[in-house]
Amino acid sequence: MVRIAGINIPDNKRIEIALTYIYGIGLSASQKILKELTIDVNTRTKDLTSDDANRLRDLIEKKLRVEGELRHVVKNNIKRLKEIGCYRGTRHQKGLPSRGQRTKTNTRTVRGNTRKTMGSGRKKSSDKT
Repeated sequence: MVRIAGINIPDNKRIEIALTYIYGIGLSASQKILKELTIDVNTRTKDLTSDDANRLRDLIEKKLRVEGELRHVVKNNIKRLKEIGCYRGTRHQKGLPSRGQRTKTNTRTVRGNTRKTMGSGRKKSSDKT
């Protein structure tokens, strides 16, 4: 099992997909990393040589901002938006979408699937209709 940036990479997945388990690395970033290191994208993680694993680990930990460091940066950016009182900051404070989505209906994921108004929930079968 390969461990990169504090994350155990799954053994039976292709390395291109397995790298996306690291916070801050998506599919396109993993493809660029593997191309730079000339590692085949179709190799399984368990089939990596120890030399390849070490090169991957060095590149990711030294050149990229991932996991804890990236989370810290994102948290500080949101904190800064809240402190200066901009529109996006106030949306973060209220727990609402900050990128222009409509809020009359489709904000269940941001608000936490709560139905706050009287008529917006389902009626119980025991109630009169």
